[in-house]
Amino acid sequence: MLSALPGYTHGILMNKTSRIILGINVIAALALTGCGRPQGDADTAAATTAPASAANAPAATKPATGRAITITANDTMKFSLTEIHAKPGEALAVTLTNEGTVPKFSMGHNWVLLTADTDLLAFASEAATAAATDYVPASFKDHVLASTKLLGPKESATVLFYAPTKPGHYPFLCAFPGHMQVGMKGELIVE
Repeated sequence: MLSALPGYTHGILMNKTSRIILGINVIAALALTGCGRPQGDADTAAATTAPASAANAPAATKPATGRAITITANDTMKFSLTEIHAKPGEALAVTLTNEGTVPKFSMGHNWVLLTADTDLLAFASEAATAAATDYVPASFKDHVLASTKLLGPKESATVLFYAPTKPGHYPFLCAFPGHMQVGMKGELIVE
């Protein structure tokens, strides 16, 4: 009876070309509706610095210059540098460059420095739903010491900040969904 249906061959209702086209359309629809964020002024925004908690930051929250630290990221979801050493209160200028080729909506990278007491899994969970703020959730604002904007391929951003004044280990990570969990993280060691 099914053999009377148009396109029915050997128990398959759609031919191979139709299945491929359907698959491509499903993937495109998912990518366009759920993985990206609106384009516009946020893409051209400068790197941002969130104020550090009073116990961890000097009086000024953003220096004019700082010791240059260059970090690269790429499509393997790894930072080129996973450990930064700094003196308490030292001015730093971290530049992140995305050397990858995959579009930002599916493989963007940022650099987010957090307080030592931040629950990284809770942060990552909240970050997954914060596309509008470059995956830096507002609910963790008080835990963010410094961050760059989300970068697409071949983009760079620099963030200027003071290292915390309290010695310790401060985690940094890429907040794009899934990246921290596969190892895109490191530590600022203040000593």
